[in-house]
Amino acid sequence: MTLSVQFYTMLSMAGMGLWLGASLDTYRIFVIRSKTANWLLIFHDLLFWAIQGFLFFYVLLLINKGELRIYIFLAVLLGFATYQSLFKRMYVTTIRWCIRLVNSIFQFLLKTVRILLIKPVFGIIQFAIAVLLFLIYRILDVLKFIFIFLYKIISFLLFPFFFLFKKLLPKRFQEIIKRFFIKSAGIMEKGKKLLLSMKKDKK
Repeated sequence: MTLSVQFYTMLSMAGMGLWLGASLDTYRIFVIRSKTANWLLIFHDLLFWAIQGFLFFYVLLLINKGELRIYIFLAVLLGFATYQSLFKRMYVTTIRWCIRLVNSIFQFLLKTVRILLIKPVFGIIQFAIAVLLFLIYRILDVLKFIFIFLYKIISFLLFPFFFLFKKLLPKRFQEIIKRFFIKSAGIMEKGKKLLLSMKKDKK
């Protein structure tokens, strides 16, 4: 291995040490260990270190064809220590600020969508339901009026026939019909009183 290759290897491994420090802080920020299940935490840790090992080996493979030397570990340690002493606070502050910025933008977009899209759609739906209920109420009101009007006309037209039919019936049947209507009226009156008493109890 030539001196230039050794120099590039040490420089690359020092850079990977810086990368490792930044990756660890990023991992600790995004993965909250106290709020993550143990089995999921183990999976995250294994995946993290597997990715780091792959990256280290890939860089080493590009620089010196994957040869390991003692100074490589020292260079990684040097880069990691340099990050901890010089760049850690600045990096952590920057990444936390970026997270807050992204969160603020997301909340702003969410509120914008809610105000400009969701609320108008719900308003239109509520208005359509109100109009539909009003139309149904008016249709029922008109049908009620038509029914009452037709009932009055039919009653007026059939009254002479009913009066004649009543005269032709024997008095016994007339008394039975009269009692039936009187009992029906009494039952309806009792039902009305029962409904009124139930409404008072609810109040």
